[in-house]
Amino acid sequence: MSSISDIIERYLIKTLREAPSGTIQVKRSELADLFQCVPSQINYVISTRFTVEKGYVVESKRGGGGYIRIRKVRFVTPKAHYDMLLRMIGNQLSQSAAEDLIARLQDERWMTVREAHMVKKLVSREVLDLPIPLRDKVRARMLRSVVTTLFASKGE
Repeated sequence: MSSISDIIERYLIKTLREAPSGTIQVKRSELADLFQCVPSQINYVISTRFTVEKGYVVESKRGGGGYIRIRKVRFVTPKAHYDMLLRMIGNQLSQSAAEDLIARLQDERWMTVREAHMVKKLVSREVLDLPIPLRDKVRARMLRSVVTTLFASKGE
């Protein structure tokens, strides 16, 4: 059985996919009414499931005419996409940010479900049994290598 958060997320993703511009603008209160939940539930879904690591840009304006604008980031060239991913990974990366990035690569069809599952396991804290600062650095190096390999293999 799906949680209300899953249902809201699916609704927003479906609406985004159907939007010709790749951008949607919604009102928090209207979504809360639609899903019969509190507006803070909408905030939770947007802040946790529509992150930069997952490939979304979210803008929010509060107040009477307030809105939430969600845009799926699209790149003109694979090189621009690759460069942005490497900048996002940086020199250290938390497990949750890594999982979001892996989900994005899978969603964008750079990885299969199986590959994503394997990489998630490899960069998990259970496998990288190291002190946190070192673990986040090793995880980032591993993901930079994965991204480099994925983008190099698409060019063949």
